[in-house]
Amino acid sequence: MVILGIDPGYAIVGWGVIEYYHSHFRVLGYGAITTPADSPFPQRLQTIYNDMCYIFEKYKPEVMSMEKLFYNSNQKTVIDVAQARGVITLAAQMNMKDIYEYTPLQVKQSVTGYGRAEKKQVMEMTKSILNLPAIPKPDDTADALAMAICHAHCSGSAMNKINNMINFGDKQ
Repeated sequence: MVILGIDPGYAIVGWGVIEYYHSHFRVLGYGAITTPADSPFPQRLQTIYNDMCYIFEKYKPEVMSMEKLFYNSNQKTVIDVAQARGVITLAAQMNMKDIYEYTPLQVKQSVTGYGRAEKKQVMEMTKSILNLPAIPKPDDTADALAMAICHAHCSGSAMNKINNMINFGDKQ
């Protein structure tokens, strides 16, 4: 399965594409979509949309996993991030990709085994799991790869349950 992980934002959108097959990971690509702070906001959203469409076309992920939006103390920031998430979601929808959302707690639990892990621990485990020479920069990119790992682990368990039901049914 090819998974696109996304850490949404409007200044920086972290992205990472991995292949997950038989409990093995392979990194296909990762990076960040950046938009200049002095650009008009609609133009920033257009850049995000266009770059997302390019990523879908280049890597052909089967699914996209993205961090669930949570409210912080800055209302303007959360509204702007929500608009960027909408554009990212539209790009996925226009490319007919299923979208899965995970909370930071779910990602930490999936990547480190501990839901209250520190950000540095998640980044180190992401590097280790994907056999990368260094933690990807910017941090948003590492977060996006962690998001993809989370989906691989979560979808893997669901697939294992289905396979076990099928195999159990075959034995009867």
